[in-house]
Amino acid sequence: MKWYFVALLLTVLTSSQGILTTLSQSNGKYKYDYATVPFLAEVFKLIVSSVFLWRECRNSPPPKMTTDWKTVRLFPIPSVIYLIHNNVQFATLTYVDTSTYQIMGNLKIVTTGILFRLFLKKKLSNLQWMAIMLLAVGTTTSQVKGCGEASCNSLFSAPIQGYMLGILSACLSALAGVYTEFLMKKNHDSLYWQNVQLYTFGAIFNMAWLVFDDFRADFERGPWWQRLFNGYSITTWMVVLNLGSSGLLVSWIMKYADNIVKVYSTSMAMLLTMVLSVFLFSFKPTLQLFLGIIICMMSLHMYFAPPSMLVGLPPTVRSDPESLVAIPVDHKTDS
Repeated sequence: MKWYFVALLLTVLTSSQGILTTLSQSNGKYKYDYATVPFLAEVFKLIVSSVFLWRECRNSPPPKMTTDWKTVRLFPIPSVIYLIHNNVQFATLTYVDTSTYQIMGNLKIVTTGILFRLFLKKKLSNLQWMAIMLLAVGTTTSQVKGCGEASCNSLFSAPIQGYMLGILSACLSALAGVYTEFLMKKNHDSLYWQNVQLYTFGAIFNMAWLVFDDFRADFERGPWWQRLFNGYSITTWMVVLNLGSSGLLVSWIMKYADNIVKVYSTSMAMLLTMVLSVFLFSFKPTLQLFLGIIICMMSLHMYFAPPSMLVGLPPTVRSDPESLVAIPVDHKTDS
């Protein structure tokens, strides 16, 4: 399967996440416990990966599966990083407004490129670095509202703690992605075996978070397993399947492509969501949105196009052997 096909599919699924989540609301509120959605998505990914792993094990030769504890113990780490990241996100929103938070979230594009270079030792050309910076500028431009609006003034008026937490959130998001890619490419184990390990720990940590919520609320709504499917509709199940399918595609990209492909997919998905919102939710397109799309398209072309296409190198001129003129050379001997 070609990586660009998977990336395109991930873009479509990611762009529809926000739309499906909005449609799953009733009068602007969730009738279901939203914390159960990530848990069910992890369970869905675990079941799908287990089925594919079972099919692989029936083949000959069987897939490679490293069961050494030194390797297995590395797989809970991404779940821990994402758990910390989620808490930092909530803490950031206590200091900044939603618009500022979304704009600062684009820092993860740059931090992913930096950690991609430092930890995975992947060398990027100067053009590719420029493309990553352009992608961050493009996504930010598309999110900036008109200068006459209050949110534009609040962008640089948040407390310093908000900016520090925003930077920390971007670094944690990039670290989780880069570390996951390191795990997936660390050996030649079966992708589905690696997924089973990742999603097992993912489901455990999400379940632990649900238990923690119960203790924090003093079990006012009862234990989490009794309300697991309360308020669920067809749209809600579509959110779960969308989130789970997107996660499976991300693991494939981490195994056979890299983090930068994932960053481009999710960034383009954000722009696609804005365009679709024009038709679905009467979202008014802005000049900033069109400028952001153009900048991101330039960044996409700059990163993935061959350097010869970008620089415009002249074609190599091949000489015609018949047109070469023989030049006589005088050989002098020493007297």
